[in-house]
Amino acid sequence: MLKIQHRESILKAIREYDSLGRDRFLQRYGFGPSKSYFLVHGGKRYDSKAIVGVAYGYENPSHGPLKSQEFSGGRETVKPCLESLGFEVQDE
Repeated sequence: MLKIQHRESILKAIREYDSLGRDRFLQRYGFGPSKSYFLVHGGKRYDSKAIVGVAYGYENPSHGPLKSQEFSGGRETVKPCLESLGFEVQDE
């Protein structure tokens, strides 16, 4: 299972997403828009796989963010990772 240890790593990725805007954030890190799973935080929806990939880089600066092709998103990976840290994930 994909594991992010600290809730703050997700929050940092969310702040960067908000600062850049969705399109620039996704483009910067090479992710496409989420199709099925969205992180919900502060009344906003976020592309869950991109947020987790970027958060991984905050926790592992020597490795950097995960690229989209380095892990799968969705029910088996991203959703349990986010929910284990107390975040809500919506399935479309």
